[in-house]
Amino acid sequence: MKLVTYRSSAASEGRLGAIHDGLIIDVEALGTVVGEDFPATMLDLIDQGPDALAALARAIAETDGSRPAGISLAQENARLLAPIPRPRKNIFGIGLNYVEHVAESAKSLDTSADLPDKPVVFSKPPTSVIADGEPIQHNAAMTQMLDWEVELGVIIGKRATRIAKDDAMSHVFGYTVINDISARDNRRAGQWIFSKGQDSYCPMGPAIVTADEVADPHDLTLWLKKNGEEKQRSNTKHLLFDIPTLIADISSGITLEPGDIIATGTPAGVGAGRDPQEWMWPGDVIECGVDGIGVLRNPVIKIGD
Repeated sequence: MKLVTYRSSAASEGRLGAIHDGLIIDVEALGTVVGEDFPATMLDLIDQGPDALAALARAIAETDGSRPAGISLAQENARLLAPIPRPRKNIFGIGLNYVEHVAESAKSLDTSADLPDKPVVFSKPPTSVIADGEPIQHNAAMTQMLDWEVELGVIIGKRATRIAKDDAMSHVFGYTVINDISARDNRRAGQWIFSKGQDSYCPMGPAIVTADEVADPHDLTLWLKKNGEEKQRSNTKHLLFDIPTLIADISSGITLEPGDIIATGTPAGVGAGRDPQEWMWPGDVIECGVDGIGVLRNPVIKIGD
């Protein structure tokens, strides 16, 4: 199932929708029709667990061709928000998780050329999240080295504390696309949160694809284009630490909760690793996607003096 958070008009609140046959079905309104207490938000649906998701799938199938007017709308008549517009806590970022990216980072960012023996974990605040179509902010007073990083995002569906790798995938709700924006000149004594956590530095979406719809999350092509020119292309099979390893490692000391998000790392091709180096500037348009999950498109705009 492909799930979105959307607005039907500029004034409306974000609503939970399910995409089906090119339409966005309002989940809470559908529940009213079929006599189910379906939630109005993505986080509430994740909280309700797999039974609610299964009931929603049945309701969509059973009402196909017979839904009352007002239950659904064409995608072009809706504005998509980030699927989780305001995460409950910081997004977990993973650094240096593709071998070739480790090599390019060592050349340009003073990181170690040795492959990490454990996942490199940092975080991005909820305020960094923006939706497909919303602008990435470029503040020249803050950075002259604004960079891109396409990543597969993993959405946690079930509480995980000290989870074994063999059990980890049962805790995954679904997947999304994330652009891990990075101001390379804003690292502080090796710490990344200010470099990666500023406002608008986490484009996410446009949807969440539930785990049952993804046959193998470790065989997904991911790519990024700047102004139509491809800069990154790889496959999640090249992850240094796979998704079960990431969940097991993070949950060994930090409880993962429903709705938590893991950005699994980026492949080679970032601006810092190119020769000559390339950066994002106002007027640029960045597109990034993960095949079978979705495509994000965000313009870069100037803010500040």
